[in-house]
Amino acid sequence: MSSRTAFDRVTARHGWTQALVTVVGGLLAMSVVAALGLWAAGAADLPGGSFPQVVAATVVTAVGGSVRLSGDAGRLAGAEGGLTVMPLSVTLTGALVVGRGFLRPLRHRAVAGAPELIGWAARIAALWLLALLGPAFAARHTFEVSLGDGPLDNLGDLFGISPEVGFAADVPLTVLVGLLWLAGVLVLALLVSRGAPLPGRLLRFQTAVRPAARAMLWLLLASVVIGAVTALVVAATRGHPADTFAVILLGLPNVTWLALTIGLGATWDGRVEGPFGLPLPHVLDEVLRTEDVSALNLSTLAEHDGRVWWLLVADAVLLLAVAFVMAALSPARVRAWQHAVHLAVALTLTVLMICLVGRISARLGLSVLGIGDLGTGLSGQVLLAPRLAGALGLAFLWGLVTGFAGALPARGRWRGTGGPDR
Repeated sequence: MSSRTAFDRVTARHGWTQALVTVVGGLLAMSVVAALGLWAAGAADLPGGSFPQVVAATVVTAVGGSVRLSGDAGRLAGAEGGLTVMPLSVTLTGALVVGRGFLRPLRHRAVAGAPELIGWAARIAALWLLALLGPAFAARHTFEVSLGDGPLDNLGDLFGISPEVGFAADVPLTVLVGLLWLAGVLVLALLVSRGAPLPGRLLRFQTAVRPAARAMLWLLLASVVIGAVTALVVAATRGHPADTFAVILLGLPNVTWLALTIGLGATWDGRVEGPFGLPLPHVLDEVLRTEDVSALNLSTLAEHDGRVWWLLVADAVLLLAVAFVMAALSPARVRAWQHAVHLAVALTLTVLMICLVGRISARLGLSVLGIGDLGTGLSGQVLLAPRLAGALGLAFLWGLVTGFAGALPARGRWRGTGGPDR
């Protein structure tokens, strides 16, 4: 029995079951990580039994969905705001689980036809769409807002005002973006896997694409692991373990991948206002908590803590390491300048991905009778956005230099052996 025939029979009999396991496993893993992170952050104490709804909202935002903030107290009071942020720890967990489930039936095969791959992906996508409707509809809740003591409280009693602030997922947008997120995860899973089959017409591209894609995966995961170890050391030596675990379980890649781009020389624009904050080291909060939008880069951070220059060193070491491994896993016929170009393109696309998913925009404004903030201290905003052109240009240059430098010792390693086959 040919491998293709075996694959066809397996997917025909068990394709839907395996797709269901992949989808349920991905959403369940994301929900568990989100719940643990929110619990560590103290969200279990939110009023009105809203913890499950907040977990659902976190899962929605983790796949790129949108959550609207709103408020109402008749015609005399209102609230407006929005939230755009991806808890990348939850996102990364879901991507790894779904990607693994997608690749599992494809292992031990060299070639697969495009219809086979599309059919297998379509099963997962259909079930993913249905499953995503659950958290999308569940991610909605309304909280009563206290007016506090003083004149606003008296006005509330006089006019019978009971302000409410709530959130709700944008269901159509969440489903659409969630499907795009899934498509990206499945494509990336094929790119980074050494053993997953490709259609015959694409096999000639795997020498250039797959080693570089795997190198970027290792770069991203290595930065997360280093960040996790650093966070655990800080928690053990400086206390506040609950806050540390909340950051690890909700937004660790948000921090480490931001640091990765800053170490490359990129600049982000940001501002923190009001009681809100970012899950970032204190020095970043100091730079961003100003009256106007601030530039966040190595230079501005070094004014507060000179140790941030070690980010540049860490990036150089990591990139040289992944460049060496990428070249060592490539056929010996690939030249050093080709490795440099491959890594430059891959790193540029990786930084583009970080810039797109690492943006943060959170805003909430409350008012009663035209008086802002209601005396509650809840109004505020958080902004974080990259200067995209500069970040991509620097990434390309870093990729060229480290890709060439890392390929030189790898070529010596495989000289005379013919190099690895794949």
